[in-house]
Amino acid sequence: MSRGNARRDIFCSDEDRHLFIVLLGDLSERFDIQVHAYVLMGNHYHLLLKTRQANLSKAMQWFGTTYTRKFNLKNSLDGHLFRGRFKSIIVENDAYLLRLSCYIHRNPLRADIVSRLADYPWSSYPQYAYKKKGPPWLVTQAVLGQLHGNDRHRAYREKVQQYANEQSSIWEDVKHGLIYGSRNFVDDIISRFLLNQKSEELPQHNDLFRAVDPQQLLQNAAEIVGFDLQSARSGKRLRKGEKEKRDLLIYLLCKTGRLSNQTIGGMLAITYSAVSKSISGLNDRMRVDKKLKDEYKVVDSQLSVFLRWGW
Repeated sequence: MSRGNARRDIFCSDEDRHLFIVLLGDLSERFDIQVHAYVLMGNHYHLLLKTRQANLSKAMQWFGTTYTRKFNLKNSLDGHLFRGRFKSIIVENDAYLLRLSCYIHRNPLRADIVSRLADYPWSSYPQYAYKKKGPPWLVTQAVLGQLHGNDRHRAYREKVQQYANEQSSIWEDVKHGLIYGSRNFVDDIISRFLLNQKSEELPQHNDLFRAVDPQQLLQNAAEIVGFDLQSARSGKRLRKGEKEKRDLLIYLLCKTGRLSNQTIGGMLAITYSAVSKSISGLNDRMRVDKKLKDEYKVVDSQLSVFLRWGW
């Protein structure tokens, strides 16, 4: 979804809405993206898309730029039309896809624009609910295929009506503002795609990335490594075995990407430069010490379990 800059309208006329839908078809063809549902509101829009390639950002950048340019030219305006980057969530298929399509199509009712969805022409609802002829690029089978009976269009209308009692909870089920699906699906997406690096373009991603309490992360990591935190904070010189465990702990914390070297040093009562030196030294040792490298893999795997289930 995307909103108008300063919540201003993104459509001045039905001609603008027609232009938007035409460009949506162009987006589908140009970027090999399936469009499953859409709704055009006054100052925002919702799209339900399926990408075949990892090109959503590129596609939406093209779409937003192209529509803005044509909209401004037609209406003798200039400047930004949309408020920053579009917002997106990843959706698990099947029942979640069906529920989200209902949410999208009910937008005109929630906004009190119409009293009957059948009266609103600027969404894909008529194609779903009444088998109206729609644009050739609109894909309805994935959603309608979740319904049973001889008349799936009627079943969809009934589902949308029933959904009035569910819509308030849908965003509560969207985990971290990013993912809508089962617990297993959420955990899989987090572990595969969201734990390794931050993204300047995705503030929700970064909120998720910072979601672990630093002290809790330190405590769990120390327990996994077998390092006594009290000994680190006592100010006494560490024995060789303790120092090796501390170096492994520092390296482990650094590789999570959630704590800066300065933060790690502060929690372990050592300087920033000592943290950097420890990380560099352990990195060099692991290049030649297979046993140490295998030990790190074990503790890293154990900490990943905490990161995955600790949200």
